[in-house]
Amino acid sequence: PTVLNEQGEKMSKRHGAMSVMAYRDAGFLPEAVVNYLARLGWSHGDAEKFPREKFIEWFELDTVSRSAAQFDQAKLTWLNHEYIKEADPARLADLVEPLLVQRGATVAGGPALDRVVALVKDRANTLHDIADAALLFYRDDAPAADLVTAHVTDAIRPVLAELARRLSGAVWEKAAIAAELKATLSAYGLKMPQLAMPVRVIVAGTPQTPSLDAVLELFGRERVLARLQQHLA
Repeated sequence: PTVLNEQGEKMSKRHGAMSVMAYRDAGFLPEAVVNYLARLGWSHGDAEKFPREKFIEWFELDTVSRSAAQFDQAKLTWLNHEYIKEADPARLADLVEPLLVQRGATVAGGPALDRVVALVKDRANTLHDIADAALLFYRDDAPAADLVTAHVTDAIRPVLAELARRLSGAVWEKAAIAAELKATLSAYGLKMPQLAMPVRVIVAGTPQTPSLDAVLELFGRERVLARLQQHLA
């Protein structure tokens, strides 16, 4: 069947078509593209997501539709998201590392990239989304002055000092870090956002990150304590 673009026009270079290599460069996994193209003008019951081996097993010419198929970028993006979620972090890390290098990051010396990918991949639609989310672990830029002013106040500095003291002797794993965060909050009668936001800004340079205990674990004790100490004076 003819493939139409999202405006209902026949797809062409002037009307929405992209090359396979362009989808690769845009951060789409090959299995997502194959899966999506297989469903354009063909179906197997209600199956939306299936491996190439199933497509080969199921495909019959008499199940190909005669009606035009409409390309849906949102559905392809959804499929790519689903395949990224279930993909091996080590494989994704190999694909993401060149994207980080393009962004000026140096992966060597930072946390293991497959562990960072495992932390951030479930929210990513493309490999570029993973690279953007992973970037904060591989740069040493100081947080923006306006973020520091907004979140690292004189009132929170004693709490940060207490957290630094507790973390300095903690076992450096996610569960232990979470316990020290909770103990610090309990000691000062605070809620998690009141501490998490300034810690995120100081350590990661942004008030939005994945789970704070996991982020701190990946940054490593030395980097976390050094960055906290810079803002305690």
